[in-house]
Amino acid sequence: MNFIQKKLLHQIYFVGTIIIFCASCSIEKKLKTQAKQIILGNSQLANAHVGISIYEPVTKKYWYNYQGEKFFIPASNTKIFTCYAAMKNLGDSLVGLKYMEEDSNYVVQFCGDPTFLHPDFEQHPAMDFLKNHINHISVIKSNFSSNRWGRGWAWDDYNADYMAERSAAPIFGNVVGFAKNGNQLRVTPKYFKDSVTIFSSMQNNNFYVDRNYTSNNFSIQKSNKKFTGDDIPYITSEPLTITLLEDSLHQPIAYIDATIEKTNWKKYYSQPTDSMLKIMMHRSDNFYAEQSLLMIGNEKLGKMDDGKTIDTLLKTDFKLLPQKPKWVDGSGLSRYNLMTPQDFVWVLNQIKTEFGWQRTSTIFQEANSGTLGGYYKNINGKLFAKTGTLSNVVTLSGYITTAKGKEIIFSVLVNQHQSSASEIRRIVEQFLVGVIEKN
Repeated sequence: MNFIQKKLLHQIYFVGTIIIFCASCSIEKKLKTQAKQIILGNSQLANAHVGISIYEPVTKKYWYNYQGEKFFIPASNTKIFTCYAAMKNLGDSLVGLKYMEEDSNYVVQFCGDPTFLHPDFEQHPAMDFLKNHINHISVIKSNFSSNRWGRGWAWDDYNADYMAERSAAPIFGNVVGFAKNGNQLRVTPKYFKDSVTIFSSMQNNNFYVDRNYTSNNFSIQKSNKKFTGDDIPYITSEPLTITLLEDSLHQPIAYIDATIEKTNWKKYYSQPTDSMLKIMMHRSDNFYAEQSLLMIGNEKLGKMDDGKTIDTLLKTDFKLLPQKPKWVDGSGLSRYNLMTPQDFVWVLNQIKTEFGWQRTSTIFQEANSGTLGGYYKNINGKLFAKTGTLSNVVTLSGYITTAKGKEIIFSVLVNQHQSSASEIRRIVEQFLVGVIEKN
């Protein structure tokens, strides 16, 4: 290459760089205007805290960053962290049980698998394993050192289906299902049927089911609303799981109230990991998220300890986060969680880069589906994201493809608003639809 060719090539490169820089400046200016008009200048968000990050992975450039390095309560966007950790550490299939075999006898240990006898799944391989060896089974205490609730959870939500307790040996989703069957109340599992006291007529369906705070005693109370069915969390324990299992198997099971620190366990797998993660993300299932974190701890540390698991993850898989978050649970139920929009962009980019778009887009919910139902109706596969909602908190982080085919990662976190969650979601929707259609 002669001098003239080198000089020409240099000029072309220089001009190209200028064009890209100007285009980037133009996009940033346009998004800044849109954000100010739609979100930041909106009276419903005048006193709220807002963080926005719009990132293009191919250029490794932020199109727009408004308080992207600031910390926010993420609500269920926390599940994005949990999902990435699960994809990296839980393998293709969930460990349903660990077992040791000696002279045709089996010592079994539960591993926190939330899918065990959960109605979301038709097949239950771990249960089949127990049935096949029922006369030669002993269950040994699991290595569980977490609390049944996470740090900062609202204790007065104990009766709500979204706050099922965490446990080493979950069964039936750790909830009691109540449904009307004619004039009778159907209770699942049936074991709890004798624990229900009726204080109100069920004839007109004007009732609700309440659980005593300190016990697994349930009552039927009068209500102005029609009863349509409910799932109520129960107070968990491993011996209770054994009792419920015995009730299902119609067979006694020996329980060893001791733990084994180290041994040559064999693993028995239950469900494909992604089948659980997809439900977790689409339905924003807190129980699956919390149990995922416990299972990760069981795999990495040999114990179900949420605090130590998070600490280990932050020092390994998440060590390159732009800002070190305060991460305390798997689901985002806790208001102690603090994360930044840039943190979510980083994690989302890692998920797509490490596991590919086909797997990622299956696990994340698409526009107008799951908890995004009724939103982004005309986007046609151009948005995949995770919602988050607590009182005064609305968050949304995920992936979009613009009208010009640009692949973008975004995070919009809103804290301390005093409008309805649906109103804030519509405002964020208007902004993101503009990002998609105008870029």
